[in-house]
Amino acid sequence: MSDKTANTLNLAAVTPWLERHIDGFSGPARAEQFASGQSNPTFRLITPQKTFVLRRKPPGMLLKSAHAVEREFKVQKALAGSDVPVAKMHVLCEDPSVIGSAFYVMDEVDGRNFKTPFMADLTPEARGQIIGETNRVLAAIHDVDLVATGLTDYGPEGNYYRRQVDRWSKQYRASETEHIAAMDALIDWLDNNMPEDDGQRSLVHGDYRIDNMLFAKQGPACVAMLDWELSTLGHPYADLAAVIMQWAMPQGDEGRGLAGVDRQAQGLWSDTQFIDAYCARRSLAGIENFGFYLAFCNFRMAGILQGVKKRALDGNASNPEQALKLGDYVVTFAESGLAATLNKH
Repeated sequence: MSDKTANTLNLAAVTPWLERHIDGFSGPARAEQFASGQSNPTFRLITPQKTFVLRRKPPGMLLKSAHAVEREFKVQKALAGSDVPVAKMHVLCEDPSVIGSAFYVMDEVDGRNFKTPFMADLTPEARGQIIGETNRVLAAIHDVDLVATGLTDYGPEGNYYRRQVDRWSKQYRASETEHIAAMDALIDWLDNNMPEDDGQRSLVHGDYRIDNMLFAKQGPACVAMLDWELSTLGHPYADLAAVIMQWAMPQGDEGRGLAGVDRQAQGLWSDTQFIDAYCARRSLAGIENFGFYLAFCNFRMAGILQGVKKRALDGNASNPEQALKLGDYVVTFAESGLAATLNKH
């Protein structure tokens, strides 16, 4: 018997399957769905022995290459023991007959999660330390040895930005619900200002934000980088620009940005400080044409949120109310992307 909605998990089906495939897993199990995780519904699995996390593809018709839980599992398993902190992976199930879609199970990592980069409960000093750690982890991702981790085939060769703009333009058109002039203009600008391939090819996270990280209960150490669905082999500056993009957004749980914040007074880094520290960690002289990378990140986020909105309207979102609120930001990101084309950093 399979699940029909994203908001339920067929424990009667999944429990015996996991008992056969994970050493030490035994029921009875109960499930709690995490409120976050619009793309791939995520559940805490509580058993008498320990707690696990299950991430699954949503039900229904899915866009090609979207909701790639198989890739999430592969990359996190490959990163075990590296300088990039990840949860322990247990098992991947690609048989949709078990619960209705592919899923994987990992350990639950006990850590602090900050929904916004402002980190309201921390002192200015502690905020600065956390931001420094996000900088370290970002550089560590981009310095991963692809041969040693077996990830040389994790993404295609060629111009990452050309590939991504083509992919997300198609995804956006496939989920378009209304005409947005700023998005059309942004897509045209990216097409006409595509940089030449400079030979940089690294692991990229694809959704690098502080709310996709877990930190130690005490101190600034990151204990797990989460949500690897958009990861691939590509150009590292896209991840870097994603951080700067988020910081430019409005404050609050939806915008999750730092717009209007006196960053220096609050212990938060400036854009330039973060970029310079990243360059120092990776022995880079600097980054030219940063406006393109920032425009690209806004474009891709607009495309992602348009897909979230379309799923909500189609009745396939794991949290429909939140999904529609996020969908309202498509125009915001498209307009911010156009503004970023003027950035000459």
